[in-house]
Amino acid sequence: MDEEGRMPNTARYDYSGARVLVTGGTSGIGAAIAAGYRAAGADVTITGTRASVDDYADDLSGYRYHRLDVENPASVAEVAAAARESGLDILVNNAGMALPSLGLDEYQPDIFARAIEMHLTSAFRMAHGCADALAQSKLEGGASIIGIASMSSYFGIGIVPGYGAAKTGLLGLTRVLALEWAKRNIRVNAVAAGLTESRMTASTFANPEWAEPTLARTPAGRLGKPEDIAAAVLFLTSAGASWITGQTLPVDGGFTISG
Repeated sequence: MDEEGRMPNTARYDYSGARVLVTGGTSGIGAAIAAGYRAAGADVTITGTRASVDDYADDLSGYRYHRLDVENPASVAEVAAAARESGLDILVNNAGMALPSLGLDEYQPDIFARAIEMHLTSAFRMAHGCADALAQSKLEGGASIIGIASMSSYFGIGIVPGYGAAKTGLLGLTRVLALEWAKRNIRVNAVAAGLTESRMTASTFANPEWAEPTLARTPAGRLGKPEDIAAAVLFLTSAGASWITGQTLPVDGGFTISG
């Protein structure tokens, strides 16, 4: 029991020796996922958009690092090639960006296409490039690919038509890859992240016109934390989830079940 008399019930995983690649692992949900695997003993590689880990304010020591531009197929191929060389047991496709936060309009065809490339096509490229390495994995429960989906996988969110289309497509991609790669001992699942606190969403949730209705519709009564998403990811890649593949798990405080 803790000091307040509560029984601890947090899951503990042993990923000692597992080789994990988390794209977009320098902040937010990706950073929480990477930290979860590292705490469980895994050898974790993260990617980011900057030249090196020294270019980030946060302490990212203890990780392997590769620069990645998800809009550049050659950059994706380079990271995948490094994974094939070092070996890989788990791939988490997390990297992405809310283009409207940069003042870009996803209703413009070129920007829409960028959103698809960034959040869907690049995830397929990375999975495809890492598949041979994953197929060689000896991880108990099999190798895993995890995609990070969102509430826009289920609902229309007007400001992000490209992002929403990509995240909806990710659910279908998850099912197809799970079907095709099961024979290679690769499981493929997704986590649909609810409205989660991060630097990327900070400005959105600072607006009461958005935040208050969102919280009112969320039965759990709070926003998600990056660690909430990380916990689901670590479960889905564990041996305890070895009979789960092709599925998307909403982690949203009940948002998707609220009318």
